[in-house]
Amino acid sequence: MTTEEEKATAPARSARRAFAGRLSWGLADQAASSISNFAVGIYVARSLGVTAFGVFSLAWVTYGVVLNVSRGLATDPLVVRFSGVPDASWRGAVARSSGTALGVGAVIGAVCVVVGLALGGQVGPAFACLGVTLPGLLLQDAWRFAFFAAGTGRKAFVNDLVWGVALVPALVLAARVGSVAAFVLAWGASAAVAAGYGYFQSGIRPQLTGAREWLRGHRDLGYRYLVENVSLSGASQLRAYGLGAIVGVGAVGAVRGAELLLGPFLAVLMGLSLVTVPEAARVLRRAPQRLGKFCFLLGGGQAAAALLWGGALLLMPDRLGELVLGGVWHSAAELIVPVTLGVAGAGLGTGAAAGLRALGAAPRSLRSQLFASACYVGGGLGGAAVAGTVGSAWGVAAATVSGSAVWWLHLRPALRERHHHPIPEVRTS
Repeated sequence: MTTEEEKATAPARSARRAFAGRLSWGLADQAASSISNFAVGIYVARSLGVTAFGVFSLAWVTYGVVLNVSRGLATDPLVVRFSGVPDASWRGAVARSSGTALGVGAVIGAVCVVVGLALGGQVGPAFACLGVTLPGLLLQDAWRFAFFAAGTGRKAFVNDLVWGVALVPALVLAARVGSVAAFVLAWGASAAVAAGYGYFQSGIRPQLTGAREWLRGHRDLGYRYLVENVSLSGASQLRAYGLGAIVGVGAVGAVRGAELLLGPFLAVLMGLSLVTVPEAARVLRRAPQRLGKFCFLLGGGQAAAALLWGGALLLMPDRLGELVLGGVWHSAAELIVPVTLGVAGAGLGTGAAAGLRALGAAPRSLRSQLFASACYVGGGLGGAAVAGTVGSAWGVAAATVSGSAVWWLHLRPALRERHHHPIPEVRTS
């Protein structure tokens, strides 16, 4: 190779190394997040039993809805428009976006506290404790998005490690109390510790007063992403509530137990935009013709990994399953095949979703998500009405695969539109 050729290929090698480094930290961060979520779920399932675990799962899916509200308004616009921008622009954007996330947590958290106190019983205290801890939970998530937007995934990984370490004594204390509310409080309080650490990592103070400016400046993306995200998590919540009403709260615990067995992939899917949307945005700016291939490899790799993991779960002996999930194992084991297919379908679709987010094609991604969410609710509740918990799981699997196909059908014309009418989405102020 000549000196000129070496000089020409050096930037490409450097870009690949930089991408590999960011992706590695992204995978490490998701591994840390997965382990924490898996540990919490397993510990609570073994400590409380299937019915109380169902109550905990209702609080969990409610948190998922609120988390996606925060992401749609605060952090999704951040990663689309401020990934790889100058540091001064990034810091100003992070201050406003994290303040927005904190404000969302405070407002919705207050509502959860009021609703929880009104409900009473087992469910009420759990929701009240969730409301108290929501600001810390959402701020911790906002720091992760901010670090990946800046290409410093190592800080997000360390932040998740801090959360995991804080979880250990919190869960031990919750086990001594033995209530669902105690476990919710332990989980959320440990997230608040990590959220506080994120302030020291970034040196940025969240600006609650900047929330209005942030929402106004990014309303073209934020409100569409809000509807899109809430339709996703809201569909999960409606399915969980509907399944509990049709079959019983124990069915919600069984579904959650099966999902825990595929926890590493579900956790990756929930936080996928931490890595994939910023990277897709970088690919789009540097080599737009490669975006389609990037999305296909991303989605196909996740789907294949989920299928391999699900196949391994089918070989798990009952004794080992009981060791992991306790009394939840037998009801969860019946759902491994449909839940695996559902996760594989969702994994395939996230590749196209990342591409649409990077393109800033909010109308197309919104239509795709609304269709997928409607299928999810319809399949989950329709299946429950016909064949109980197992029917619900198969209905969701079919719905997820159908939704994934729609995501890809929207990505192809979006790529063509970008080629003919390029619209810059990255801002520096």
